[in-house]
Amino acid sequence: MVDRFGRVHQIVDFLYLSGANGARRDHIRERGITCVINCTIELSNLPLTNVEFINVKVDDSPYASIIRYFDSCADKIEEHRLAGGKVLVHCMAGVSRSASIVIAYLVKYQNLSLKEAYAAVRAARSIIRPNPGFWKQLIEYEYRIRKEESVRMVPSAFGMIPDVYESEMKPMGWLKVKTTFRL
Repeated sequence: MVDRFGRVHQIVDFLYLSGANGARRDHIRERGITCVINCTIELSNLPLTNVEFINVKVDDSPYASIIRYFDSCADKIEEHRLAGGKVLVHCMAGVSRSASIVIAYLVKYQNLSLKEAYAAVRAARSIIRPNPGFWKQLIEYEYRIRKEESVRMVPSAFGMIPDVYESEMKPMGWLKVKTTFRL
């Protein structure tokens, strides 16, 4: 049984997202994957023939620069789509790094706003949660591609978060609330 982090989720008919456990030989072969984008520092690529492997060596840290990979990965995904191929993007958990790459692709090539791209990926894989630093870079990328910002960073008890997380955090009381005190 593969855990929820290892499951392979189909985002669109040619694009898949998973954690490291989902990037298995059988999953790749069953789905006809022609390209694997490995967004980990920790893992090496599988020795598979007829599958292109791309390495995105980036830490899952708010301070890591992932934006430098957005264009090249989006272009590679689109190249495989146009050739009739399929792409699997994975990181360790399939939550932050790989999700950010998939979201960037949807913004660039599927004509989705950042907010729409996040919603589409989250609908397919509910556990995604790019870290705040990656969100800042996704916002910058959306502006560069679309000349708009559909997501903004807002304060919370944990620091700045994207406004798309607000609805998830409000029921838990984790958003900062302005309070006034009477003396």
